[in-house]
Amino acid sequence: MPRLNDLSPDVKVAVFAIYQSGIGSHDSMSYDLDINSRIIEPKRLRRFSRIYCLRKIVHTWAATQEVSITEQLNAGARYFDLRIARKPNDTNPTRLYFHHGLYTRTDVETVLREINTWAGSHPKEVLILSLSHFEGFDKKIAAQLHNHLIGFIKDLFGAKLLLKTNTPTLKSCWNQGKNIIVSYDNRAYQQSVLWRKITYYYGNSMDRTEIKAKLCQALEKEKSSKYFFVCGLNPTLLHNSRILWYILRVCDNFTNVVRRGMPKLLQWVKQQHDKTPMNIVASDVVTRHDFVATIVKLNLKQGKGQ
Repeated sequence: MPRLNDLSPDVKVAVFAIYQSGIGSHDSMSYDLDINSRIIEPKRLRRFSRIYCLRKIVHTWAATQEVSITEQLNAGARYFDLRIARKPNDTNPTRLYFHHGLYTRTDVETVLREINTWAGSHPKEVLILSLSHFEGFDKKIAAQLHNHLIGFIKDLFGAKLLLKTNTPTLKSCWNQGKNIIVSYDNRAYQQSVLWRKITYYYGNSMDRTEIKAKLCQALEKEKSSKYFFVCGLNPTLLHNSRILWYILRVCDNFTNVVRRGMPKLLQWVKQQHDKTPMNIVASDVVTRHDFVATIVKLNLKQGKGQ
């Protein structure tokens, strides 16, 4: 599979996201959801968290990835959607987890160490970690949690962290030994090692036609030409009565829905790419249905025209 070190070293960071590093994983840690945790979303279900069958339904429809972070990295994912949360009443004052409907079993620091190990073994593969949501960061403890997390990131990744700059190139990243970009979605805690929020465009629907229409609008009218943006192919369950149409299918699950729709969405990506090249393309179940291979082929096609 083509890697970043196969590309011209003068490719800029704002551009190289369309290459191997721009293959994105949506809700990257959802493979690790803990069915025994309390429900986080939908919020109206939180008070029913003790009901096992309800937690099981949430787990079934919230798990958007199937394999570990390392397996996603090995498959080609380079952008990771990491949603941070703190469990209420945790005895450890600074321990954090990920979330999507439920909390994960594995804590944030363990996963970031796993990513750091992989990055150390692949110095020419630039990774983009998008940290967001920060669920459970109540006002009284928010500053402590943010400062601890940022401190851990700086200490862990150290010299690998790419500082915010206008025109970094792959060559400059490689020469300086920097291959990790951290986007931190909280303006109050911006620092030189933290990049600002990366806009994530998505269809907010389970209907493929609506997904494609909204992404077309974003690509034509809203996207930035000077900063990262994500084109999310992921379907989204709405928190209204229409959700019953899906969750009451006893033998179905979210990843099956994604797999059924992915071939046509990838066909749309191929057609759209010739009109409006995309930056980071993200998906659920990133190891399925030739998602990575399709994006890589488009990237190589784009690279020949550079």
